[in-house]
Amino acid sequence: MNTMAEARLQTQKKSSQDGQETSLWSSGFGMKLEAVTPFLGKYRPFVGRCCQTCTPKSWESLFHRSIMDLGFCNVILVKEENTRFRGWLVRRLCYFLWSLEQHIPPCQDASQKIMESTGVQNVISGRAPGGAGEGQVPSHVRKEVQRILGHIQAPPRPFLLRLFSWALLRFLNCLFLNVQLYRGQMKMVQKASQAGSPLVFLSTHKSVLDGILLPFVLLSQGVGVLRVAWDPLTCSPLLRALLKKLGGLFLPPEANLSPDSPEGVLARAVVHATVEQLLASRQPLLIFLEEPPGVRGPRLSALGLSWLGLVVQGVQAGIVPDTLLVPVAVTYDLVPEAPHDTCHALAPLGLWTGALAVLRSLRRWGCGRRVCVRVHLAQPFSLQEYIINARSCWGSRQTLEQLLQPIVLGQCTAVPDTEKEQEWTPVTGPLLALREEDQLLVRRLSWHVLNASVASSAVMSTAIMATLLLFKHQKGVFLSQLLGEFSWLTEETLLRGFDVGFSGQLRCLVQHTLSLLRPHVALLRIQQGDLLVVPRPGPGLTSLARLSAELLPTFLSEAVGACAVRGLLAGRVPPEGPWELQGVELLSQKELYCQILLLLHLLPQDLLLLQPCQSCYCYCQEVLDRLIQCGLLVAEETPGSQPACDTGRQRLSARLLWKLSGDFTDSDSDDFEEAEGRYFRLSQQSRCPDFFLFLCRLLSPVLKAFAQAAAFLHRGRLPDTESGYTEQLFQFLRATAQEEGLFEKRSCARGLSPPTAFTSLSSRVCGPKSCHQCHLDLQRLGGAAADARPHRPHAPPVPCLRQPG
Repeated sequence: MNTMAEARLQTQKKSSQDGQETSLWSSGFGMKLEAVTPFLGKYRPFVGRCCQTCTPKSWESLFHRSIMDLGFCNVILVKEENTRFRGWLVRRLCYFLWSLEQHIPPCQDASQKIMESTGVQNVISGRAPGGAGEGQVPSHVRKEVQRILGHIQAPPRPFLLRLFSWALLRFLNCLFLNVQLYRGQMKMVQKASQAGSPLVFLSTHKSVLDGILLPFVLLSQGVGVLRVAWDPLTCSPLLRALLKKLGGLFLPPEANLSPDSPEGVLARAVVHATVEQLLASRQPLLIFLEEPPGVRGPRLSALGLSWLGLVVQGVQAGIVPDTLLVPVAVTYDLVPEAPHDTCHALAPLGLWTGALAVLRSLRRWGCGRRVCVRVHLAQPFSLQEYIINARSCWGSRQTLEQLLQPIVLGQCTAVPDTEKEQEWTPVTGPLLALREEDQLLVRRLSWHVLNASVASSAVMSTAIMATLLLFKHQKGVFLSQLLGEFSWLTEETLLRGFDVGFSGQLRCLVQHTLSLLRPHVALLRIQQGDLLVVPRPGPGLTSLARLSAELLPTFLSEAVGACAVRGLLAGRVPPEGPWELQGVELLSQKELYCQILLLLHLLPQDLLLLQPCQSCYCYCQEVLDRLIQCGLLVAEETPGSQPACDTGRQRLSARLLWKLSGDFTDSDSDDFEEAEGRYFRLSQQSRCPDFFLFLCRLLSPVLKAFAQAAAFLHRGRLPDTESGYTEQLFQFLRATAQEEGLFEKRSCARGLSPPTAFTSLSSRVCGPKSCHQCHLDLQRLGGAAADARPHRPHAPPVPCLRQPG
């Protein structure tokens, strides 16, 4: 808190000094504006540290403060200096010479080693359950193993890799302005690769281009040929054959069969042997933990969980002593060729389709709309260390159905005093062969890595601009005001420990961002010489909502707390009432805890991305601390009581004041009893209403989708299957969004699993009266809060968190 206050104070001093020497400059739009101080570049945080609770040794060993001073490098900027040769001809052939000099280790055909592995031999000889048996001809089984192995992988071709790297380098230079990589993060990965353990990169999935871009970036940095686990359903047979020669891996369809099927047992044994051979040969592996963009359903990929389960099983079997996991993320200004239709997203990508996409991208480059890209590599951590330490943090958790069913049936009205275990990802493929405890380990490890990837991702300028236009100025904003708010929101992002993926002068940043968003916004010139920026209705709002979702993790804690406060005030003060009247109400800490915990039980894990080692009660306290830190809540001190900040005069009670780090079940719930006499009220600073409204609007799309799902319960046609009922819900949300002209329910297509789980449960146990009550409760939590603007007679145009100084 002191660091944030000092940084904010230095910024304000610098702004006052710069304000004395303001100069006029051309904005590029044909007008003159005053200079605005850019964001705090020297306070850019270093992101990507691993969890200190689960992996304390990795947290210390693979990090040094000197790497924080390293800058960025543009991976696709290849010049004469990047080759061993010099001269005018080298300057024209530097791309080709650079691709020839890349170190590609020789890849041997491991089919014989896979055939001789213990698991495959046990299946062939019939010693494994479901094996081929002694009566079958071994030659036929060997041919079947060769066929399955040919479906999984092929030996990479060095010449084809070099040729593809050269062509991809030229294509990326035409498509992107730059591909930035932080040298400090790359230094950690290179140091980890020297330890002798294989590297497994676990990445988010923002675009289809990620599977091609990440291997190119890591090959250029000397990591080696990256083996990428692709989804076979998204690639045509010709494209699969090409990707396998470039190092791709594909899961055979027989691996998804039932555990009792002989074909499934043999296919899973071959896949296990392939992964074991990759780990033993120290070849880096890339696994996507997210579903491809545009796919409805859970955020976690069932295919990614299967590949990660194979890696965990290989380490537990002792194939390698340890494996280092590296969370990875790629962020774009605009995701290239993002699918807007679910059917288009699920169609297999062929060679001709890929060629047409390349031509469309080059045509768009001709129009000048090139974007910037950031590749993020978080701190590697030991899988063996995580397996040992993570089990100690596991407490008793219940599924979402177990939590909601007593409340919906009226059997329980209190807040469930337990942790939530949301598992909507189906268990398929090789995960079926794992024990239930190991399946839970893989899922929680996936959430842990996905949280680290999102936390290390930089916020791009398009995400900040889309958030401002969508949640603060949907009816339009003047460019002069937009410049100040863009700088404000950038500073707030940096002060919360998140990095940004841009730098430079504010005028150039805003001009470049508006040029990228030109299809989604309209620029209107007015008589005073200023510009009016207005979001375009229709599909443009949906695109802006998709971009603004990248900024939500930055303010998620404050947004949850603001919606919880709004839910408490909704039953006491009218939403249209003045801010001063809302600030009179006292809010007890126990009520805030309960309301925040209700929201945590309601909101999906896909959105919250809570670390499995973190208790919900700890998160409640973190949310409350964030609200106090940003100045929205002020502690109410009663006369004669001990100040809340005075911890020196607290007496030791019979109960110990410290708690075990892994005890998250009963001991943390005691905080509800300790917080009985603590009260807060909303701050009366003039800048707080705008910021409070902004935070409530960040979560309004999800909460409105839940409210509409609750309203749908007494309209859906029953009986129906769960998938059919889900499709009814999705069509209802789309129809409602089109009728009302709102973007919220259209933008929640990917996060449809939370309303689906809520609907499938309530359709079995909830009646029409209960459905109506659920709809009202959800609207009170946050849906109606986004539409209710507090009355502010004198509010400044640009909000901030607290008063100067």
